[in-house]
Amino acid sequence: MSDAPTDAPTDPPREAPDDVSPHVPTDAPADPPREASLDVIQRELTAFARRARAAAARVHPEIPLVSYTLLSHIEDRRGCRATDLAAHYLLDKSTVSRQLAGLEKLGLVERRPAPEDHRVQVLHPTEAGLAVLATAQANRRAAYQERLKDWSGEDLDRFAGYLLRYNAAGPDGLPDPD
Repeated sequence: MSDAPTDAPTDPPREAPDDVSPHVPTDAPADPPREASLDVIQRELTAFARRARAAAARVHPEIPLVSYTLLSHIEDRRGCRATDLAAHYLLDKSTVSRQLAGLEKLGLVERRPAPEDHRVQVLHPTEAGLAVLATAQANRRAAYQERLKDWSGEDLDRFAGYLLRYNAAGPDGLPDPD
């Protein structure tokens, strides 16, 4: 875009309402720097997600990122139901079912009856699943340490705090009940 004048006709100046500065067009974004920042955040989170998918593929080529995430959640919760996974990640139950079938086929997840109701199946990582998670965690930690090696402790604390704050909001922008 050029700042040079053009021969294109311009709209006549509009009168600003009394509560708006005459120097700010009424159709201008309320906070251009905020909009620009949101664009950068969206772009960078997309790049982050793509790198995460690629990293997951390097850890275990047969496990897509969604499956890895589900396996990690199952381990973090020390077991959970498939419906819990679908609700937590806002995934369709059929998507969760397909991912879990793949994890079970690889011997990384097993189903056990819930102690309080034997009709309910609770998912647990197998020893092989725990080994995959341990390897992935070690690889991820090393990658983050390398990527963030020049960051100060204060920068890391701030970044961690911002991520916690961002992820504390549910899909509607409200705090997640989990």
